[in-house]
Amino acid sequence: MWLDRKGSTVLEVAECKQLLAVAANLELIGRVGIATDRAPVIIPVNFIVRDGQIVARIGRGFLSSAAADHLVTFEVDHVDTKAGWAWSVLVRGLATVSERLTEVEPDSGAHSFGACAGRAATHNSPRRADRTRVRVVTTAALTGRQSEVRESGVWCL
Repeated sequence: MWLDRKGSTVLEVAECKQLLAVAANLELIGRVGIATDRAPVIIPVNFIVRDGQIVARIGRGFLSSAAADHLVTFEVDHVDTKAGWAWSVLVRGLATVSERLTEVEPDSGAHSFGACAGRAATHNSPRRADRTRVRVVTTAALTGRQSEVRESGVWCL
């Protein structure tokens, strides 16, 4: 590990992967960035980590079409003011889109999707059926930063 010019610790790839898994287990909200012909769009998503890849659910339609077979970003972060640190992990990779539940749904080696829109996402939920799965290959680029949180709650990555 080394420090960047802002004083944040640049994390090793293995630690970034571990933080992604922790974030999925804690059911943190990630963000997918998609380039469109109008402007970049960043949307909050529930996600899992499966076989070294990020799998997120987004609605069917324009955004899932814009993401399909294009480079996208995925970001997740966490601030722990009690412990005095914050971290952020950024993934860049090719997105593939699937509407088949079995291709990307969690199995014994993956954490389930968390609550969605304030309610549990069950296998029979109508909202669940309306979701497209976006898989982001994490091996394209994976970076992370960790920083101390100052007494005032300010942190800078």
